[in-house]
Amino acid sequence: MKTRVFIILFWSLFLFTAVRAGEDTPAFPPAGEGAVRFVLPLPSQDDESLFKLELIVGKTVRIDAQNNYSFAGKIEKEQTNGRDSTLYRVTRFGPMTGTLMAVDPDTPLVDRFVTLGGDPFFIRYNSRMPVVIYVPEGAEVRYRLWSAGPEIRMAEEG
Repeated sequence: MKTRVFIILFWSLFLFTAVRAGEDTPAFPPAGEGAVRFVLPLPSQDDESLFKLELIVGKTVRIDAQNNYSFAGKIEKEQTNGRDSTLYRVTRFGPMTGTLMAVDPDTPLVDRFVTLGGDPFFIRYNSRMPVVIYVPEGAEVRYRLWSAGPEIRMAEEG
């Protein structure tokens, strides 16, 4: 029970700071025309080497529930001008592609979050700098926090 309460409090604080921090980033340029800047400040961890952040860019679209869809595009890493800061940018977003399974025309459409295709995009966890990502207008940025346990296992020969 205590763990569940801690997790809820941790994520509440994390989401609150992510929303607040969008305005206070003078080290990073404002988004250009047709783009939006998202800022994710990360809370400090005791051992940040045990964490990774997965950036997920996509858009909520009204589509069928049976086919698999994705958007063309990719997240690119950039160094800011003369600084030790890193930002991430999606310069191209779309078109959307999908599988072509036949779907009953009477099946209702559903709202689904469709992501960029390709491999997941992981970055190193660093609470000393916010994660800044620029995406085209209309795109959404979501993220997932991954953590590893402190135990390191030994592989056996074979």
